[in-house]
Amino acid sequence: MEQIIRTQRPLTGVIRQLRPSDLPRFAEHLLRLDDQSRRDRFNGLTHDGFLEAYAERSFHEGATVIGYVEGDKVLAAAELHERAEESEPTAEIAFSVEHKIQNRGIGGRLFQRLVAQARGLGYLRLQVTTHANNSAMKALARRFNAKLSFQQGETNGIIELAGEAGLDADWRAPAGLGRRGTGKAIAA
Repeated sequence: MEQIIRTQRPLTGVIRQLRPSDLPRFAEHLLRLDDQSRRDRFNGLTHDGFLEAYAERSFHEGATVIGYVEGDKVLAAAELHERAEESEPTAEIAFSVEHKIQNRGIGGRLFQRLVAQARGLGYLRLQVTTHANNSAMKALARRFNAKLSFQQGETNGIIELAGEAGLDADWRAPAGLGRRGTGKAIAA
């Protein structure tokens, strides 16, 4: 029996904050999502007009959008939408990854970047909602310690950031910084 081995092309893009000028690329990304990816992202099928209006609202209502960008295309995105009605600083998070690059670790990298961004903005809690059959999103949320519950056919997750106050995990003061009499200057 002949075995067919498919090789995936290497990922060559970057993960970065999307700028207002990236709005058309973000909208194009949402429009390229296949039916299942749209269902996973929006908990149901959506029409193109809804996606275009959603992209506009996201940028004009102050959402943080981080994208995986290759060349001139956004191929995946993570969004942080403030939930101002909550008593503690809370944001809802959402992810979309185009089919051709799914299962390559992009969702996890976007999630990690979005959590760091949320901490930097002072959020104490993140919420995620998906349909009950979105196993990839549920697994990703669990990886980041989300407490999941199931209600009316949806999976709801809460990620508590409140207990992680203090210095960012990626930054630590160099040894000796702040000691008197060391006579050393540290330049960034």
